[in-house]
Formats: sequence, structure tokens, C-alpha cells
Amino acid sequence: MLATIILLIIATAAAFYMAWNIGANDVANSMATAVGGKAISLKQAVIIAGILEMTGAVLLGSHVTKTVGKGIVDLQAVGDPNKVIIGMLAALIAAAIGVTLSTWKSMPVSTSHFIVGAVMGFGLISGGISAVDWVVMGKIALSWVISPLAGLFLAYIVFKIISYFVLSSDDPVKSAVRGSPVYVGATFLVISLSLLLKTSLGDKLGLSGKTGLAILISVIVGLFFGIIGYYLVLRASRSWGKEKDRYVSVERIFRKLQIMTSCYVAFAHGSNDVANAIGPLATVFQTIQTGSVVGQTTVPWQLLALGGFGISVGVFTWGYKVIKTIGFKITELTNTRGYSIDFSVATTVLVFSKLGMPISTTHTVVGAVVGVGLARGLGAVDLTVLKNIIISWAITIPLAVALSISLYMGMAYFLL
Repeated sequence: MLATIILLIIATAAAFYMAWNIGANDVANSMATAVGGKAISLKQAVIIAGILEMTGAVLLGSHVTKTVGKGIVDLQAVGDPNKVIIGMLAALIAAAIGVTLSTWKSMPVSTSHFIVGAVMGFGLISGGISAVDWVVMGKIALSWVISPLAGLFLAYIVFKIISYFVLSSDDPVKSAVRGSPVYVGATFLVISLSLLLKTSLGDKLGLSGKTGLAILISVIVGLFFGIIGYYLVLRASRSWGKEKDRYVSVERIFRKLQIMTSCYVAFAHGSNDVANAIGPLATVFQTIQTGSVVGQTTVPWQLLALGGFGISVGVFTWGYKVIKTIGFKITELTNTRGYSIDFSVATTVLVFSKLGMPISTTHTVVGAVVGVGLARGLGAVDLTVLKNIIISWAITIPLAVALSISLYMGMAYFLL
């Protein structure tokens, strides 16, 4: 009995440590461009992200998750419940250590890929090559290429559109006001679709399997807020029009949209990525309770709250490190550029996740930042920083696999 309690305490601490790492590294996905574009301060970003990450995890966190992190390992092939428990512990600790090292170096990495690689390492050493779903691993490897390229392409196009129709026009403020229904409406359309399609919120609203209805609701939401946005921007622009620098007024318009999209991404991130820390913990809990290996695990809200709290602590304590890399070091950001990035990331993640592709938000954000930089010319992108980020991506899964195998072998030697 005492050994079981100690094991549960260790597993809980490991999950909290992983959640802390998620907050410390992945918060940059939502807030870096807003900070880089000076829409909000670094302190404000940390506070806002901490609150929204926690809220998203508790209210819309994944209540049912595959026990092996997106179906990487067939637990039935592992067989022994004790091996599963030790393997999940090893995977959590290995992934957390890997993300800690990356955050220490201020490198934005995919925490999802770290946990996937760590679980794969445990599967290889305990169940053999056949225990790993190599088709899923192939999709993840493909996402390394697709994620940043899709974000880069869409952000490049969006910023070019804004540059052509607004920034390069004879009257930038008038052009921004005229196009505000499109920008505001499109933003709310994407946010609404992201919240309603194949999510726990959509299920609670009775929209499961009703894609057409979810799209119709989102279109109505987009039109409604597009019209309201137009009148709000029109009224505000009358005072902004007195400013000598017309571009400052334009940036004001997109600053509001950028803050909104950043807040949405933080909320969505908390609801989606909390499972990276809590999924393995839930597996350990249920395996100990039942004494057998299960295919899926129900995640209690208390564990989601623990994960959300861990993410928030990570945001508050170390979240600034990767925010600075994405927000300042790759390319110079303004509100129009930041909006182009956030809108493109939200759209890319929405499309590919609904198609079943395991896309990386982190990779997409970095790609989008580069895309906006390239829209201004190759010289606007710091290629040295970009090279270091790509190297950190390349070693993510190999490092996670190696750490996981080492930890599993050590723990199995003493505990099995």
C-alpha cells in the first residue's frame, strides 16, 4: 500500500513538472507576437496567458485521452501493467527534462513531440518495434515539414494582402476602416470554428457530427462581429485620423485584433495540450486502480485542474524566455505583422487538426513569423536564430527517445 502511494506521488509530481514545462515553453505560441508587436507588455502577457491556460484546461480540457499520447504505442503489446506504469513515469520525466533544456536555451519546441518521442522510447524498450505505430510516427515526422511551411505560406499571403490593400494605399486609415468587417469577421469566424468543430464544447452544445451547423453558426458569428467591428473602428478612427502618422492609427486597429487572437490561442492551448502532461498520469492512476492495461483513460477534472495550474506556474516563472525568442529575435514585429501571424496560425491549426494531421502549433508559429519576415525581404529574418531553432526541432524526438529508454531501464532495474 505504501509503495502504491509513493508511486502515485511521484507520478503526480512528474505530471506537474511536465505541465510546468508546457507553460514555460509553449506559452510563446500565443503571446510572443503580441509582446513583439508591443500590443501588450511581457508582464501582461504572462498574467493573461496564465489565467487563460488554466481556464482552458479546466473548462475544455480533453476528458478522454488515448493512454499512450496520440496512439503511439499499443499498450496491449507491452502487456505487464507494472511496465506500463514505469514506462509512463519514464516518458513524463524524459519529456519534461527535454523541454526544460530547450526552454533554458530559449528554444521553442513542440512539447507534444517530446511526449510522443518519450512514449515511443518506452514502447520500443518494453514492447519492441511492433509495439510502435509507425504510421502515426510517419505523420508526425511529416508535420515537421508541413507545420512551418503552411504557417509561413499563409502568414506571407495575409501580410501581403494587408500591405497591398491598407499599408500601401493613399489613405491607410480609410482603407483599414473599409476592410475592418473582413478582418474582424474572419477572426471571429476562425475562433468560432475552432471552438465548435470536434471539441468538447461542441459536444456539450450538441454539435457533435453536425459540421454544417457548426460552420453556419460560425459564419453568423463572423458576420455579426464583422458589422459591430466596422462601426467601432469607424467611430475610433475619427479621433485617430488627427494623428500625423497615419500608420500608427492603422496599427491601433490591428492591435485589438491581435490581442484577441492571442488570448484565444492561449485558451485553446490550455484545453488541448494539458493532456500531454495529464494523459500519462491518468494512465498510471487507472492502471494502478484496475491492475490491468486499458486502451483509453477517463481524465477526472481534478487532474485537468492540476495540469492547468502547472501550466500557469510555468507561464509565470519561465514563460518569458521563449516569448523573447519568437517575439523579438527572428524578425521585427508590428501589430499588422502580429495579426497576420496569429490569424494564420489559428487557421492553419484549425484546418490541419480537423483533417486529422498531428500539426505542431509551435512549428506553425515559427513558420508564420518567418513568413511575415520574408514578406519584407530575406534580410528581415535572423537566419542564425532560425537555424538554431530548426536544429532544436531535429533533436526533439531522438533526445526524448534516448532519455526515456535510459530512465525506463534504470527504474525497471530497481522496481521490476
